[in-house]
Amino acid sequence: MEADISDMRNELQSRDGLWRRIQLECQKLYTELLKIKEYKDIQEIQKKRQSSHVQLTEQLENKNPELLLFAESQECQEEELNKIRNHVYREEQSHCSEQERMKTEISDLTEELHQKEITIATIMEKAGLLERQLKMELETKHKLLTKQQLLEFHYQVIKSENTHLKEMV
Repeated sequence: MEADISDMRNELQSRDGLWRRIQLECQKLYTELLKIKEYKDIQEIQKKRQSSHVQLTEQLENKNPELLLFAESQECQEEELNKIRNHVYREEQSHCSEQERMKTEISDLTEELHQKEITIATIMEKAGLLERQLKMELETKHKLLTKQQLLEFHYQVIKSENTHLKEMV
């Protein structure tokens, strides 16, 4: 039983280590998410700037042919931004699914730990019951032993008296 309890303790310690690793991973994912949000904010700022650039481009297109080249580069930048947005979106989706998987795993581990705790409590309860039964049996055997010793003592006394009476006769 002690070996089982020791195994259970080792299992709980192992689960605790896994729990800590999962928490560390969650913290890393949260940091990455903050970076992605910061990147999105930068993109939003750039998007606002782009919209103002588009307006200025329309106003200045007629005045300066070089602005046409700038507009073309702007489009390339927009395409690049779209690629980056798509990449960020995929990363966010990946992080969300990973986070959900980790939540599920944590939930499963918590349930398993709860089941182990219930098992340990049941074992401890049974151990206490067995201990009480053993104590009662020990007390009964002790009483029987005492009674037997008393009877043996009476037997020796009677035997001694009997021997004494035989000698007298």
